[in-house]
Amino acid sequence: MSKLFSTVKVGAYEISHRVVMAPVSRMRAADGAIPTPLMATYYGQRASKGGFMLTEAAAVAMGGNGYLGSPGIYDDSQIAGWRLVTQAVHAKGARIFMQLYHAGRQSHAELQPDGGVPVGPSAIPHSGVAHIRGGWVPATPNRALELHEIADIVESFRVAAQRAVEAGFDGVELYAANGYLFDQFLQDGSNKRTDIYGGSLENRARLLVETIRAVLDVVGDGKLGVRLSPSGVFNDVSDSDPVALFTYVAQELAKFDLAYVHIIEPRITGAGETEGANPDAIAARHIRKHYPGTIIAAGGFTGSTAQEIVDAGDADLVAFGRHFVANPDLPERLRRNLPLNAYDRETFSGGTEVGYTDYPFYGEETQAAA
Repeated sequence: MSKLFSTVKVGAYEISHRVVMAPVSRMRAADGAIPTPLMATYYGQRASKGGFMLTEAAAVAMGGNGYLGSPGIYDDSQIAGWRLVTQAVHAKGARIFMQLYHAGRQSHAELQPDGGVPVGPSAIPHSGVAHIRGGWVPATPNRALELHEIADIVESFRVAAQRAVEAGFDGVELYAANGYLFDQFLQDGSNKRTDIYGGSLENRARLLVETIRAVLDVVGDGKLGVRLSPSGVFNDVSDSDPVALFTYVAQELAKFDLAYVHIIEPRITGAGETEGANPDAIAARHIRKHYPGTIIAAGGFTGSTAQEIVDAGDADLVAFGRHFVANPDLPERLRRNLPLNAYDRETFSGGTEVGYTDYPFYGEETQAAA
């Protein structure tokens, strides 16, 4: 049998299989970025005994949300809704981490306190979009964070982690990928600062490292993961030397007792080429050379390719997004090589239970027809 269905240690926890539910923003939160009972149903459906899963990104500050309908963890009023989620997941015998994020420049004035301006490492034009009541719109041009404001960003993650623990989560993941705030600081295409948070690799990684220390003090060793997208270009991020950057980041992460590092693999296009047509794009196999701990890989996997990367040893677990959206019983379907439900992109972001909690478990379609 493939290692995909063998036990594995994820930080402080023993996990019974290696099929992870990836963090996918579904934008079903209520006003005030409050998680709903419907969200608890969604996560509970996808929990499997001994399994491991991640929530969609939860904003750590009101001004850190880029998408209306996405949940938050910046206010005590949001804890009770998240507790429903953890209770539903734990009832199935699964573990769940909350993904914490700050959108940074990837936001809109309508989502900011008092209609303010989004923040980022530097004030650089970009083509990112945000989601507001009128739908998808260009992000509002951002301002650069003042040096004295950065400590508040770190503190917002620390307090958010405290709330996550209070809500019953088994740990948290820092979203340092896909062009959000940590990624904006890491990459020199978006970070033009000349202070201690810009310039050198050490300086650009400083915000992430400081936040890791602060959050570990709250959740404890083996209960924090970090997500990276070394070959990503989403939200207009870029770096002049990504190999040097992410080698350095991996080596820094290896100094901490993390649960895992979560790597978004180079995506495959319809033409079968890696993102940006770069055959040397950085993937989990590169990070493995510099980070000896547990690695989760994500990004367009099928059951067979997930088996391949785990069997090869380049990753220890594989996270599935779109397939987990459409298949609440995905681990069992992959284990038994059962057909998968097709996903409906039109219902991915926002909406009701349609395309959210109404996907059938295997065999339910036949039962309904009978």
